[in-house]
Amino acid sequence: SEASFHLILLARDNKGYKNLITLVTKAYTEGFYYKPRIDRALLEQYSGGLIGLTSCLKGEVPYYLQRGLLDKAREVALEYKHILGPENFYIEIQNNDLPEQNKLNEKLVAFAKELHIGIVATNDCHYLKKEDAKAHDILLCIQTGKTVADSNRLKFNSGGFYFKSPEEMKTFFKEVPEAVLNSRAIAERCNVDFTTGKSFLPAYKIESGLSPDAFLEELVRKGMREKFGSQPPDIYIERFKKEIEIIKKMGYSSYFLIVWDFITHAREKGIPVGPGRGSAAGSLVSYCLDITALDPIKYGLLFERFLNPERISMPDIDVDFCKDRRGEVISYVSDKYGKDYVAQIITFGTMAAKAAIRDVGRALDIPYAEVDKIAKLVPNTLNITIDNSLRTEPQLQELYDSNPRVKELIDIAKRLEGLCRHASTHAAGVVIAPKPLTDYTPLYKNPSDGAVTTQFDMGAIESIGLLKFDFLGLKTLTVIEKTLRYIKDSGTDLSLRDAPLEDTATYKLLSSGQTTGIFQLESSGMREILVKMQPNRFEDLIALVALYRPGPIGSGMIDDFIKRKKGETAVKYELPQLKEILDETYGVILYQEQVMQIANKLANFTMGQADILRKAMGKKKPEEMEKLKEAFIKGAVANKITEKKATRLFDLMALFAEYGFNKSHSAAYAYLAYHTAYLKAHYPVEFMAATLSADMGDTDKVVHLIAECRNMSIKMLPPDINESGREFKVIGTSIRFGLEAVKGVGASAIEVILDSRGKNGGFSSIEDFMEKVDSRKVNKKVIENLIKAGAFDSLGLTRARAMLFVQDSLNGSRGRSLLGQQNIFGSQEEAETIK
Repeated sequence: SEASFHLILLARDNKGYKNLITLVTKAYTEGFYYKPRIDRALLEQYSGGLIGLTSCLKGEVPYYLQRGLLDKAREVALEYKHILGPENFYIEIQNNDLPEQNKLNEKLVAFAKELHIGIVATNDCHYLKKEDAKAHDILLCIQTGKTVADSNRLKFNSGGFYFKSPEEMKTFFKEVPEAVLNSRAIAERCNVDFTTGKSFLPAYKIESGLSPDAFLEELVRKGMREKFGSQPPDIYIERFKKEIEIIKKMGYSSYFLIVWDFITHAREKGIPVGPGRGSAAGSLVSYCLDITALDPIKYGLLFERFLNPERISMPDIDVDFCKDRRGEVISYVSDKYGKDYVAQIITFGTMAAKAAIRDVGRALDIPYAEVDKIAKLVPNTLNITIDNSLRTEPQLQELYDSNPRVKELIDIAKRLEGLCRHASTHAAGVVIAPKPLTDYTPLYKNPSDGAVTTQFDMGAIESIGLLKFDFLGLKTLTVIEKTLRYIKDSGTDLSLRDAPLEDTATYKLLSSGQTTGIFQLESSGMREILVKMQPNRFEDLIALVALYRPGPIGSGMIDDFIKRKKGETAVKYELPQLKEILDETYGVILYQEQVMQIANKLANFTMGQADILRKAMGKKKPEEMEKLKEAFIKGAVANKITEKKATRLFDLMALFAEYGFNKSHSAAYAYLAYHTAYLKAHYPVEFMAATLSADMGDTDKVVHLIAECRNMSIKMLPPDINESGREFKVIGTSIRFGLEAVKGVGASAIEVILDSRGKNGGFSSIEDFMEKVDSRKVNKKVIENLIKAGAFDSLGLTRARAMLFVQDSLNGSRGRSLLGQQNIFGSQEEAETIK
């Protein structure tokens, strides 16, 4: 018998939907064997609220009937009828132009009547339109790695697997009209009610018995005292009261506590955490909880950009962790809240324009060179489609119009473009639910690595009201942590929180453009702007991060900003009231927060209304903009600003809002950029060793960074079998090459080498090395790669002789030179020196 069968399950109601979620989840997490599977015992356990259909030719009942196994078919059908209930199980008939299906339909109809089981006509849909049959055939070739020319491949023997119209279904099944009517009857019985617009927030449990609101307030007050003393300035007290009130009112105290908790845990375990990311850096509460590292009041960051009290939206605090240890934080959250309540989020890779053309070309058996030429005509633009490519690339359009083979290739690729290609785990998203996740979403288990994720993607997770947290892995934090470790090894315990943001040496380094390895500032374009701008204050770096994007670059905004900073262009303000808001950006509206401040101060908008205006301008919503424009002008006129000036100011804001950037995010990332520049300026050897260690797997980057070390007059020492560690090492004012950066030398081999060195001391000769290490892990290829890299040079023999010795030894000729036999490459004495 078959190893598995198909079965259609439909949810009648919410109970059925929850049971369906459970069954699908268990099929992946417990029953997976090549494909997700369940058995009848599990179905019986979770059968409530479900309707079952016998499926296509691969269904269990059709399979047995087709082979004349009537008793077995009868036994299985009656069992399904018993499990699901007499009114919830149907025999399925289909018409897909397959002779075997048509023959089987007669048996299925008679069988259903015999057992008093309902019958239903369905479509076995594998594609939408009849003309999609060819594209579907190509898709099967792509999925199975075959071409259309392969005779031995998976192929549908009919073009009837499309979505048929009601008229076609009535015609096909005119002999059994009740089967068609039953399809509607079943549809009318399926009434799952999805709840949207409601949030399902996880609760943070507090052992002391305090409510989340009270505990959050206690923690924030404590943090405020630590940062600002027992008598914080009034502006901080007022901001604290406003923020805490909004957070409580929105019901988000637990959310802040959950984020505070896992960040606190990370710091306690020595896992580097970023200074903040996105709009959360605008929250004083976040700052006092040490979720973020920047004082939002000092840098003019707005809470309403993060949480708008006038437009309820889910909070979104994204957190950067050291990329090597991000998994530890996710594991902690999973253990704390329960593995049934926490999962990473799925993401679906789709067939993009170029990939679709290449895949279809391969399946059609078109020569690679020809397909490659066509694919390269697709512009390298983010999210470009084949249709857009045809419009913008005349050469591609000409090929399409003149070459029937290319036309077929592109037409099929257009049909497949955008289809899901594979499922993987979202780079950052983690969901924490107040109840087991299977109350809300089915779960998926990745067959390759066993990772369990939601089956709903990020958008669907948010739509059903679950709260996602973003745990991002950031290499820069790893670099900083390694740098601080190297500095500590040399006897200095440095805390970057104590590093002044007015350090002259740091700004001198940045202004020189020598920013290789500096976060956000190392591209050639950014280096050019740094040299032109000559930044000399932290606010300049915040502006730089915001400015270096396609919009401002293309509009000439950067050059204008630099000229204003240098005094080459006069700084003018449309109205004197704008000076206070735009002074730090030399009169340019650069940040979204500035748009909000202008609306608040000049047009009497509340900060919540100002955020709505900011969002409408950024997304260019004309109808909403028109309403807000009227309100803005009215408010400005009330502040004794003429209607003409108010209109001009609004239009100016709308123009700049196209390029406006989130200042909170820009400030947080500028803070990180400054710290990496500070470390490079004051601890260059340690910083470069850490940067090299973080990029050991990328040979091109290692080469680039070594060149930078030479520019900085830092001596690079070659790898050494007795001196090198896994990573790059600081040796005085020099850097010793790390073994893991040697191409072809894997982690397991390095572990064996270091372990042997630790137990037995250094290696006195290459022969000593080969005797001490496990040759199964440190094989010939590994040793040869180490020799080529110079790791044995310090043992006093040439690389050529070392290679010869290894080849002789591992080819079983080792005894020849040692026993005094003549060697064609030299005498016995010479051979002895190799030892």
